[in-house]
Amino acid sequence: MDNDAEWAAPAGSWASSAARRRNMQAIRSRDTRPEQLIRRLVHAQGLRYRVCARPLADLRRTADMVFRPAKVAVFIDGCYWHGCPEHYVAPKTNSGYWSEKVERNVTRDRDTDERLTSEGWLVLRFWEHEPSADCADKIAATVISRRRKH
Repeated sequence: MDNDAEWAAPAGSWASSAARRRNMQAIRSRDTRPEQLIRRLVHAQGLRYRVCARPLADLRRTADMVFRPAKVAVFIDGCYWHGCPEHYVAPKTNSGYWSEKVERNVTRDRDTDERLTSEGWLVLRFWEHEPSADCADKIAATVISRRRKH
């Protein structure tokens, strides 16, 4: 499989080439640089949390940071994968597939927000391009405030 010319995409595969497939498989779904930096800053403020955890046991979706007692779920959304209004640019290759994929992600994000909110959770969403210190400060202030109320 070293030679891309000999490689054939599996039936139903999203990969247009072996190189594209390797590239897409290498993209992290967790522990991205923005997530790690924000987690470090929040941890430095004395807060503890679960990483990449399900806020609701019966919902097959994970938040980047979960503060269970305060019922706060934090998501650090990537600009490409979650359709950032400022930075998302539709791909030139296989654009139909990828645009639909991003649209499904955005729809799933809104559904996740609604489900968590209906169960008493507060959802905080940040874009990967937002200043990490600002995100961490907002997370800390929100969690501390909600802990006082509960």
